[in-house]
Amino acid sequence: MDKNFNYDLSYTQNRELSWLEFNIRVLNEAHDPEVPSLEKLKFISIFTSNLDEFFMVRVGSLFDLSKLKKERLDDKTGMTYTEQLSEIFKKMPELYRRKDQAYSDVESQLRFQGISNLKYEELTKEEKKIVDLYFDKSILPILSPLVLDSHHPFPHLSNNTLIIVANMKDDTNQAFTGLIQMPVILEELFYLPGTGVRYILTAEIIRARLSDIFNFKIIDNAIISVTRNADLNLEEDFDDNDEDFRLYMKKALKKRSRLEPVRLEINGKLQKNTVEYLKSRLNLKSEQIYYSESPLKMDYVFSLFGKLPLPLEKTTTYKPYTPVYPVDLNPSKSIINQVVEKDRLLFFPFESIDPFLSLLKEASNDPYVISIKITIYRLASISKVAEYLAHAAENGKEVVVIMELRARFDEDNNINWSERLEQAGCTVIYGFEDYKIHSKICLITRHKDGVISYISQFGTGNYNEKTAKQYTDLSLITSDYNLGMDAQTFFRNMMVSNLDGQYNHLLVAPYSLKPNLVHLIDEQIALAKSGENALIKIKCNSVTERDIIDKLSEASNAGVKIYMNVRGICCILPGIPGKTENIHITSIVGRYLEHPRIYIFGEGENPKVYISSADLMTRNLTRRVEIACPIYDPIIKSKVIDIVDLLLTDDKKSSVLKPDGSYVKVSDEPSISSQDYFMDLAVKSSKKKQDTQKVQKTKRTVTSEKIIVNKEEIVTDAISKMSLFEKFKLLFLKK
Repeated sequence: MDKNFNYDLSYTQNRELSWLEFNIRVLNEAHDPEVPSLEKLKFISIFTSNLDEFFMVRVGSLFDLSKLKKERLDDKTGMTYTEQLSEIFKKMPELYRRKDQAYSDVESQLRFQGISNLKYEELTKEEKKIVDLYFDKSILPILSPLVLDSHHPFPHLSNNTLIIVANMKDDTNQAFTGLIQMPVILEELFYLPGTGVRYILTAEIIRARLSDIFNFKIIDNAIISVTRNADLNLEEDFDDNDEDFRLYMKKALKKRSRLEPVRLEINGKLQKNTVEYLKSRLNLKSEQIYYSESPLKMDYVFSLFGKLPLPLEKTTTYKPYTPVYPVDLNPSKSIINQVVEKDRLLFFPFESIDPFLSLLKEASNDPYVISIKITIYRLASISKVAEYLAHAAENGKEVVVIMELRARFDEDNNINWSERLEQAGCTVIYGFEDYKIHSKICLITRHKDGVISYISQFGTGNYNEKTAKQYTDLSLITSDYNLGMDAQTFFRNMMVSNLDGQYNHLLVAPYSLKPNLVHLIDEQIALAKSGENALIKIKCNSVTERDIIDKLSEASNAGVKIYMNVRGICCILPGIPGKTENIHITSIVGRYLEHPRIYIFGEGENPKVYISSADLMTRNLTRRVEIACPIYDPIIKSKVIDIVDLLLTDDKKSSVLKPDGSYVKVSDEPSISSQDYFMDLAVKSSKKKQDTQKVQKTKRTVTSEKIIVNKEEIVTDAISKMSLFEKFKLLFLKK
């Protein structure tokens, strides 16, 4: 080991191996008897796409780093990049085996319930006619089969695309190898008539017709997929004086599909010499080739949900849930006025994102609003957020959008939105070289009667209406003037490329967030050393930053009680004697993706509570622009603490991290699922509000009816006492 390496490795573990453990927890949802069967298949699909991204990004990055002349050692394990790759590759066969077993079990269950993924051989004669007609009319005309020989060289195999490989012989027994890359325009599956949901994957249809496509005898065939390094250094060749960054990004993204392969997957049987040929052409080692009995790509699973008849939907999917409108907000009243009245907290996906959208819409039309400023990392493909920002600009408001064009795999979407927002009159800037802007902040500035006021929003998740229904996140909307002043300072600093700004309340990376977190931990250490109760609670997605890990270990040794709920990567190991024995760590994987970042320091009457866009990762704390916002409103502070406490109490969807890096279920007889609890609470609170409104409306109606009855009695009595002339006069006036 490098003589300059001086890290204590006794209570830390490797980031990549920790991530693989997280993905196993995702796959384990397919074994949970309480998860409906089609939802289980969705978890297998998520596991598969997660692994794709892991190879493209993390394995790709490790490959690049391993080529350096001097490899830097991992500060949690002391391993080189090459050694980390070796450990990853060793774990892959077992992961594929577990995926295949889960897929087989779930498919059997789905068939029993009436959802069948069929092979061509299983089709009836009539069904084969239907499928063959579909093949002849819609598939064959757009295929580009290729026979490899001296005149047809080995082609470029696109990243993460299904490719069919076939070994063949002609009438003279001469051998050939053929390739067919699946056109991206093709639907992934074809639905068959009948009871329930019956379908066949398009790749299976093509495999069944290979002899017709090539006009040769098929010896064997398989579906393969090549995964390429997608970890582009997007600013490597950028000349700040030469071209627009957005234009440069468009050019740079085209390189991604041509980067070097890092993995080959094979579904089916191929001759050994064919596999060796592919390995040679793709410059891969044997440990980078993996065999799968389950589909290599499973995005098709999500389309099945829209095809279910009601009886199947009830038995194979989660009970439908629609985010409720927050009970402490009135959709028929001004959102701005309600926020001025008091701070509001939205909790997605249990509560709806609609109040924030309404806030933007109202601000775009409010005559007193002079500007809207926002940071955007990921937007939905169809976005009301963007629509209202554009509308505000068209209404003459100053709209500043800090758009991060380098949000991985959303680059194209963000480039398109930046162009459309510019066309609407928004000022769009792209952040900093070497620092991604990952913060979630929106500032609305108003000028009324000579007074400037602010509405600020700080969130833990993106301004994406789609993921707001899939990810758990917090969104604070506040009229606090001091937070608004800090938000104004933040945007001013971003506009003039000042990363090292000074803030009175917000903690902002890359300069002030990490030091302040260390200071907050030190405060708890001081309390513990003075004999007082000291407590830290952390809710986040990942923990990798070595300095923070060491500071938490120091706090544990001082007697600070530390409770952490970490969804994914966690490089600190709890329960190590003399190092982390006061640290307890759990992880929740459930129906929704856990996403909030919450830091709580202290207990009693006034703990310090922050919500943040930043995980405790080196990249977030030192190489990104992130924000942690303090919660000052006592009611909201109490609510955030309650949320974290319930997450830490979850014993149904939670696993406990053990000192050896493994995870075990919290309880054999679980009773609390935090996500189920939050859904039930939101629905019950909403229903209670509706019932209260009905009672109030009924009371008003009864009171009104009493007034009408009394009025009629008075009128009737008065008419009875009128003279004949007065009665005729009244009748005339009515006419």
